[in-house]
Amino acid sequence: MSLLMNYNDHRFIEIAQLIFQEQFRRDPKLYREMDERRRRLMYEDVVYNISFLMTSVYFSDVKIFEGYAIWIYELLCNLMKDLDRDRIMVQMTDHYRIMSEILAGHAQDILTEEELEKVSRYLDLAIVATENAVTDIEHSSSFNHGDHFNIRKDYLDALLTGDAKRAHNIISSARERGLPIIDIYEDILTKTMHEIGELWHRHVITVDKEHYATSVTQTIMSSFYDEIFESPRKNKTLLSCAVGSELHEMGIRMLSDLFEHGGWDTYYLGAALPEDSIIEAIREYKPDLVALSVTMPPYLGVCEKITKRIRAEFPEVKIAVGGQAFNNTDRLWEKWGVDYHSPSANELLEWAQEAVR
Repeated sequence: MSLLMNYNDHRFIEIAQLIFQEQFRRDPKLYREMDERRRRLMYEDVVYNISFLMTSVYFSDVKIFEGYAIWIYELLCNLMKDLDRDRIMVQMTDHYRIMSEILAGHAQDILTEEELEKVSRYLDLAIVATENAVTDIEHSSSFNHGDHFNIRKDYLDALLTGDAKRAHNIISSARERGLPIIDIYEDILTKTMHEIGELWHRHVITVDKEHYATSVTQTIMSSFYDEIFESPRKNKTLLSCAVGSELHEMGIRMLSDLFEHGGWDTYYLGAALPEDSIIEAIREYKPDLVALSVTMPPYLGVCEKITKRIRAEFPEVKIAVGGQAFNNTDRLWEKWGVDYHSPSANELLEWAQEAVR
């Protein structure tokens, strides 16, 4: 049967070469992403892709090629960890579109009209399967559990596929339906950004996707500022920052926003602030509560030093610590004499409203 092609058939080789060349022509960035070894392997993949497609058409079984499309996508994601899943999806879906065009224009002497129709349909289904595979990943238990999972999952999917507009719409729609800001921050944004960090640590996504997700989330947070700063004041003051050279500041920024929404005046100092600058800020702003965040365990020592200095120089100021670095400690904060440790911004806010008079 002609569909089960011989790899040495000149027509088969010609079609594979045309597909290979056309993809580089349409996507100049691809050449920069592929060294000589990758380009050689990519051509071999083109041959295999056509072979699997022809087998699927021969047996009139779309599942053969659909399953292969998902398998080859996940394989490439695992082999090319320097590229984001979304980028590899674009490479493969572009590839299937090019395959469809070139087979339609150069395989009439090989395939019947009915077979060409199957080629087009099977490749369209492979495109859909590959697009869906971008977000079809295993999530952590903390991400899966809790309120508003469907919104959280939709938001994560929008970030993973690089759809900032959809991400904004998901959150704005949730707010319009009456979901409180504190729920949006705690159950959706915070949990999603923790999951983004987990996916990066597992090499499921690249660091540029993590930065992208952070940027989109920060922009969404800023869209709530008019509402946040309209809250009635309670004459209580929070000063917050991420200590040491810590650059993971998203959590402490969210905490500051929620305190501001709760009626506190907040001074959010950001990240990578020297110890002396933190002390000087406390002296200037005279906060009722200082909140320090640590994400990476190597900065726990820096946090301990700062808390002890704050306690010595400002004994009346309450101190709270938090962040992922404390998760795998034996209640380390209790040895520092801080007033409170909380795994969530909401818990800290509830405690502070009662503890600070």
